Amino acid sequence: MSDNKVVRLPAAQQIPGIMSEMQKAADTLEEIGWGVSVFGSARIKPDSPYYALSEAIGSRLAKAGLTVIAGGGPGIMEAANKGAFLAGGKSVGLNINLPHEASCNRYQTHSLAFDYFYSRKATFFMHSAAYIAMPGGFGTLDELFEVMTLVQTRKVPPAPIILIGAAFWAGLIEWIKANLLENHLIGPNDLDLLTITDDPDEAMRHIEVFCSNLAEEGDYAPALPE
Repeated sequence: MSDNKVVRLPAAQQIPGIMSEMQKAADTLEEIGWGVSVFGSARIKPDSPYYALSEAIGSRLAKAGLTVIAGGGPGIMEAANKGAFLAGGKSVGLNINLPHEASCNRYQTHSLAFDYFYSRKATFFMHSAAYIAMPGGFGTLDELFEVMTLVQTRKVPPAPIILIGAAFWAGLIEWIKANLLENHLIGPNDLDLLTITDDPDEAMRHIEVFCSNLAEEGDYAPALPE
């Protein structure tokens, strides 16, 4: 049998497992309060400036009383968890079981393991009041575009979506403008969903102002996308 062969259960057999993972996540994370999801590559090394920046952001979020939610693996995910963990904050790792991948990082106060990307991704959206995307690959782009779609279509509440690394994201933004915006495939205001910066202070200002307004409104509660 080829190592590349994918064996899939019928959907009817997958659904109980997905539901079980989502219920466990909801129960485990019920008390975490507002979270900020940090997306980014598992391949970023600890000597990368992006690792240091992600760790600093994780620390800043924790000191502001916000839970850090990351993918639980190495790279950017580890850095965000590490920053929050060492600052004494809540540090959530949503670990995905994958072949040939490194195990979860050790900087987690709340650790969950998922077999299904579906339930893992829903957990990010269930508990996040804001989103930060650091440089990453297909997985990061998948998470970023899904949250943009959910906010755009109002399937989740409005939320800051912050891209860290202006030079890294510049090519993607230009492609979106040239191919999607120019061809009227997105609306003229859709790119306003994004804040692009290299400055963690600017990112924190957006998040803290938004969460302060949420606190005044008093209507935040974890919920799945509609």
